[in-house]
Amino acid sequence: MAPDMRIRFTKMNGAGNDFVLIDNRNLSLDLGNEQVRRLCDRQRGIGADGLMLLEPGNGGEADWSWQFFNRDGRRAEMCGNGARCFASFVRNLTGDSSPMAIRTGAGIVRAGFEGDLISITLTPPGPVEERGTMEIAGRALTVHSVDTGVPHAVVFVEGVDRFDTVSFGSAIRNHPDFAPEGTNVNFAELSPSGPIQVRTYERGVEAETLACGTGISATALVASHVHGMEPPLSLEVRGGEALSVDFRKTDSGYRDVRLTGPAETVFTGVIVL
Repeated sequence: MAPDMRIRFTKMNGAGNDFVLIDNRNLSLDLGNEQVRRLCDRQRGIGADGLMLLEPGNGGEADWSWQFFNRDGRRAEMCGNGARCFASFVRNLTGDSSPMAIRTGAGIVRAGFEGDLISITLTPPGPVEERGTMEIAGRALTVHSVDTGVPHAVVFVEGVDRFDTVSFGSAIRNHPDFAPEGTNVNFAELSPSGPIQVRTYERGVEAETLACGTGISATALVASHVHGMEPPLSLEVRGGEALSVDFRKTDSGYRDVRLTGPAETVFTGVIVL
């Protein structure tokens, strides 16, 4: 790609989780890791937790496909908040509000529109696994894990609003039990009268983000598995918004996991690489 190429982009966010979206339906863009990092850089670029390229579905059951990159420039299989933004981006470009099937690195996900909200039906999750107690910085934490398109660890704590998410999240993300690729980490607190509070340390961003769709979904499944909570569940993210997770529990695990929440356009523009 020429160093002076002008790229038209849209900046979007899903519950505070922000993304750069680029129309690549003509397949003219082939972004490298360094270019993705620059575009996502909050000082020298547009600024985002991740980047998506919209591409044709190439037949089969997918209407569209994406290339998804984390802020560090590496590809990622799935992102729940990103998928909602992607669906909204497609609707804005095409004017089509019909349900759509999106090919991701984790498989086909389906998107539907409910007024201002967008629902994503995730690929079938893996089993909820009990990881036992991990000693992190002198503190014993009970950890569960589940793959909701990407791997997530879930830890229920008290006082999640005051919890050191970055230090403990980084330690669990890089724990030998999750080697070699590591994991995303969610810290959650149950509420007797309100939504489950969730904070997430994201692999590939290497920091806490304001929201994580696959992490919210993972937290809901662990809340059902450990605490017997019934769907649909409301979960509030660091950005202050509540999202809904519905699912079906079967003898073989969880199915039909559906994440519903907002997707907003922040601004559009052109950047030169």
